[in-house]
Amino acid sequence: MTGMLDLADVHSPLATLLEQQLERIAIVFERQLASDLSAVNALCLHVEQYRGKMLRPALVLLSGLAGADDSTEESTLTEKHRIIAAVVEMIHMATLVHDDVLDEADIRRRGATVNRMWDNETAVMLGDYLISNAFHLCSTAFDPSINLALGQVTNTLCEGELIQLHHREDCGLDEATYLEIVRRKTASLIAECCRLGAMISGADPHVSKALHRFGESLGIAFQIQDDLLDLIGEERIVGKSLGRDLEKGKITLPIIFYLQNATQAERGLGLKLIAQTDADALHTRLLDSGAVEQAGRVALDLVDQAKDELSVLQSGPARDLLMSMADAVITRNR
Repeated sequence: MTGMLDLADVHSPLATLLEQQLERIAIVFERQLASDLSAVNALCLHVEQYRGKMLRPALVLLSGLAGADDSTEESTLTEKHRIIAAVVEMIHMATLVHDDVLDEADIRRRGATVNRMWDNETAVMLGDYLISNAFHLCSTAFDPSINLALGQVTNTLCEGELIQLHHREDCGLDEATYLEIVRRKTASLIAECCRLGAMISGADPHVSKALHRFGESLGIAFQIQDDLLDLIGEERIVGKSLGRDLEKGKITLPIIFYLQNATQAERGLGLKLIAQTDADALHTRLLDSGAVEQAGRVALDLVDQAKDELSVLQSGPARDLLMSMADAVITRNR
């Protein structure tokens, strides 16, 4: 079972169902990426190690169950759910491969990144290959509305990354702009996973929209926690290269709060530490100033908002696990 799904009782019917479905999704994923070229297969085999928590496919499945009339019925989850779950994971993994190039990262899921094992050119092309295969696979669901929705989301992901690049080393970045970047580059895909899962199950539009809002709030909280871990996490636990945000001039929420609340003298020192990429000294000041705690409270409020959206769902194990997954977003250490 994957990290987020460990929250379910491993002996429960839901846990068994999800594990079986994720195994079938992995087969769909691998079959789509299979090539008659051994070099391409070697790259795809390596990148499959990036399939960590499988959060996005799990959200497609759980939203599909939660949005159905009977949230425990195995037949609720169709081949269309599995195809779209594999598609969103391919899109996500493409962004990870490209992010590692942008961040010059060496480690991902406790293993070497594609750019480290091969080179940047190979990593860029592999990311493109994943995106291309994602939309090829999506077309086999024979639902143009899903292609359009995921095409729009992929555009939004790219916009978020472009805005973030535009604001690199911008120590005047404010909270609202940061949250908009995060909404686009991370939360938009998570939100669409939830909406599509419910929509494919035939959920009422108001339920699908509520699950979209759930996913958006959850996704923003997830990215805030990811940014916190990049600053104060331990690489051996997190399992990927840390400190890259500071090295690449990405201003994240705890730094925004620190600079916003600092005295003039303290702000000047903070700006100097950021310019010098002195992670250890900055780490201490972020903790001592309460900026880390303040950013954590924003994430906690977003999780509460996400959980409130689940009130439209019927009570049951799928809804309960969505609630638990929301809580786990801010308690995770990797």
